[in-house]
Amino acid sequence: MPMTVRLRYAPSPTGHLHIGGARTALFNYLFAKKHGGTYILRIEDTDQARNKENAEQGFMEGFRWLGLNWDEGPEIGGEYGPYSCMERLDIYQKYTDQLLESGQAYYCYCTAEELEAEREELSAKGELPRYLGKCRHLTAEERAKHESEGRKKTIRYRVPDDQVFAFDDLIRGLVEFESNGIGDFVIVKSDGIPTYNFAVTIDDALMKITHVARGEEHISNTPRQLMLYEAFGWTKPQFAHLPLILNETGKKLSKRDESIIQFIEQYAELGYLPEAINNFLVLLGWSPSIEQEIFSLDELVEHFSFDRISKSGAIFDKDKLAWMNGQYIKAADLDRIVDLAIPFLQAAGRIGEDFDREWVTLLVTLFKDAMLAVSEIVPLSVLFFSDDVAYDEDAKAVLAEESAKVVLQAFLDKVQAMDTFNVDTIKAALKEVQKETGLKGKQLFMPTRVALTGQLHGPDLNLSLALFGKEKVAARLGKLLQE
Repeated sequence: MPMTVRLRYAPSPTGHLHIGGARTALFNYLFAKKHGGTYILRIEDTDQARNKENAEQGFMEGFRWLGLNWDEGPEIGGEYGPYSCMERLDIYQKYTDQLLESGQAYYCYCTAEELEAEREELSAKGELPRYLGKCRHLTAEERAKHESEGRKKTIRYRVPDDQVFAFDDLIRGLVEFESNGIGDFVIVKSDGIPTYNFAVTIDDALMKITHVARGEEHISNTPRQLMLYEAFGWTKPQFAHLPLILNETGKKLSKRDESIIQFIEQYAELGYLPEAINNFLVLLGWSPSIEQEIFSLDELVEHFSFDRISKSGAIFDKDKLAWMNGQYIKAADLDRIVDLAIPFLQAAGRIGEDFDREWVTLLVTLFKDAMLAVSEIVPLSVLFFSDDVAYDEDAKAVLAEESAKVVLQAFLDKVQAMDTFNVDTIKAALKEVQKETGLKGKQLFMPTRVALTGQLHGPDLNLSLALFGKEKVAARLGKLLQE
């Protein structure tokens, strides 16, 4: 392994940060940090037609939220910048000229219609569609004729005949491609902008990238990049092609699959914690060597390796992710979860700008262990924002028991006499009711809970009553006892 490990993640700014992209970025980050190396963010923005405004900023915000901070790249800079393709066009031109001068590349004047006809003909023969080299040997006169006709031109790389291009994938082992099945490929489009394979090879080489970890859909791109490394006399990086992410039916996850939330910003908006997302994503294809499932980012850096990544696809289990997020919420600092819960409560109209933080903290404390996402504070806490209590038949049956009114009247008397109404005084009052009435356990606590909430079961009773407050508790008990 080289002394200086350098990995990059190079997204195209064509949309939102997808879970697949986030996983790829995470694997690159973990390997770089594991080996004391450098993690680079680079923007592959050559597809001008598909690029979306603010997508690059969205990527950066998503990575920072996940804690995947880059050592070189946009807004930071570095020795090998600039870090977006469209700012590197002059750099690519130098290498385009070199290939043209050496005869390893040539101008192609084929129209879209001609290329489509060629593809259809090959498909009809059962052959792999590829460019057959129509413009490979144009004479100067033929080129001049095409130029005079105003034909658009691309630049193609001249693929060598009868060669095998191979690489040792860190996940999949030896992978080989025969050059005869590839066809001369475009390296510069008719608008003068380089294609992905050309730009990514030059950028990786000049930025001294040592390892390229990316999705398995890029395997077919690798032989083209290997040809370019060879053409320029560059040392190729080590490749690692990550397994697909599959939906719960075992099919490749499509961005149109609405059964799974697929974009990182959506998880942030729902109140998922970034460390839970990282922990879940890393287990999509990677298995630890120890019996452990919950990892901090530092622990993942310590244990991560490519040789623990599976070749087969990884199932995205949304229930597992929700469970994992719940574990992180339970372990999180209370004030942090309160801070995250406040905007959800405000958006739902439950609290205003001028709210009682101490009361909200009690509310979050009550439901913290039950939340799978912080946004769930809104539906979980609905009973504390309602003036009425609905009693179903089971609740009515509890309240109809002879001992119920005895308990409720005794507790109401204690509540009305209280100067301070909090968890401790409520607990003490219920103990006094127990002594006075001789009722305990279910006979004591069930009528009290049902009377105030309409529910037979629920979160901590003392804390729940404290959240209702003295006035609401007294009013509900009084109303019920008068009926």
